[in-house]
Amino acid sequence: MSDDSAGSARLTREVIDLGALHAAAPRDGALCLSAGVVRNENGGRAVSHLEYEAYEDMALPLMEEIARETLERLAVTQVRLVHRLGRLDIGEASVAVAVTAPHRDAAFAACRYGIDALKSRVPIWKKEYYADGSQWLGPSPPAAPGRG
Repeated sequence: MSDDSAGSARLTREVIDLGALHAAAPRDGALCLSAGVVRNENGGRAVSHLEYEAYEDMALPLMEEIARETLERLAVTQVRLVHRLGRLDIGEASVAVAVTAPHRDAAFAACRYGIDALKSRVPIWKKEYYADGSQWLGPSPPAAPGRG
């Protein structure tokens, strides 16, 4: 799905440019943006950085499907989903959902639907790193050949 269509999805290893995610049409009166940002603490442990991995051949089509579903189910004009992969430092955006719509209620609902669907259905895994080790949060990714 291209970035200039009404619904778009992207996986990237580059910094997510939050300002570039909105493209309101003249009829739009609302832009809702949800961004997940790496924080320095989780569950009382100091976090130094995160790492995200994905099953990219499955993740991107699922993200595109979620963008289409969001457009079909809710009265919105644009849906953009972006998820970062690789190493992320504290304060960097890891995921973003941007929605434009004629009215704010639809934009808020679509933004929540998009992020909730992405987090529950797309095979993307997060590993937190601490001063004394690391751990996968949620299910860990399948072991790749040569990786233990």
